[in-house]
Amino acid sequence: MANLFLLGAGVSYDTNQQAVEKRQIIQLKGYHDDRYVVYDIVKGCSGLNYKLINLRTHEFEQCDMIRPLSKKFGIGFYYDDVNPQFMDEYEIAMLRNEAEQIMQGKNEEAQKQAERNEQLRAIGRKRLQTLIPKDAKAIIIAELHRNESEPMTDYYGYSTERTVILGFSTHTKDLFSEMRKYASNFEETAFLAAEHSEYEHREKYAMGSGYYLGESKYSGWIIKKVRFCSKREETIERFALIAGDNANICVKVTADKPETEKVTGEYIIVHYSEKAIAVFGDTRAIKDNLKALGGRFNPKLTHDNGKKAGWIFSKSKEEEVYNLLNN
Repeated sequence: MANLFLLGAGVSYDTNQQAVEKRQIIQLKGYHDDRYVVYDIVKGCSGLNYKLINLRTHEFEQCDMIRPLSKKFGIGFYYDDVNPQFMDEYEIAMLRNEAEQIMQGKNEEAQKQAERNEQLRAIGRKRLQTLIPKDAKAIIIAELHRNESEPMTDYYGYSTERTVILGFSTHTKDLFSEMRKYASNFEETAFLAAEHSEYEHREKYAMGSGYYLGESKYSGWIIKKVRFCSKREETIERFALIAGDNANICVKVTADKPETEKVTGEYIIVHYSEKAIAVFGDTRAIKDNLKALGGRFNPKLTHDNGKKAGWIFSKSKEEEVYNLLNN
């Protein structure tokens, strides 16, 4: 016997005891009301498992407990124990065929998305290897949250729709002044650069969200610091998918006065940092070529004690860039 006790209802159910029949229509009560048909019942490790088809979406679902509607309590699957309804076998067969097609389509799309994600991860790994400073200990990120709270059921939560890398830090201390500094790197979070105490949230307690800058953790953009993993490779892998999309990198490249310069025609190649070179000059005619080589345009690079527009490349691209400019 496998008993499941519902604390709020004060009732225990034997999940090995069959509650409904095949072809019977049941209901989901709670977050939204949907109707289902039971197309199969199988024995599982913890009792009976009911195979369902959603009559609205025509997708497969399953559950392990269905309760009588006359004793409704809380969210869950219910069957009408007063006026039970059943569906014709032919209709169920048609629904199963449609549900299988939907499932196959989703599986194929999931496989394609997995392949696209791995391609993005490969790109992101290379970018982060060059982008992350050797002395960095933490990363400053912005997250766009979507509110998924259900006050009626006392549930509060959110999902993260997008993550943007804003910069890196050489220490792990949470400083709102540092977060505000990086906020201006990204147009969507620029409003958080202003000093407002209501944007500062301190939740360093059990189940808290730590320190973060934003209007609310449930909705909109927030900024927070994430400590690096013990190994650099683990950190790179964690953020590789995000970094695979160049739109998710809003790091301003800064450097001291360039060490060396190489003049080639109308252009100047600068050894910008230990791992990067920069190209200055009127590059409008070759901007597509520079972009194809992996260049990133930045209108405010440091050069000759001022700010100038130019292109940033990995130092590994120096020979290719030099050949392009000379041709």
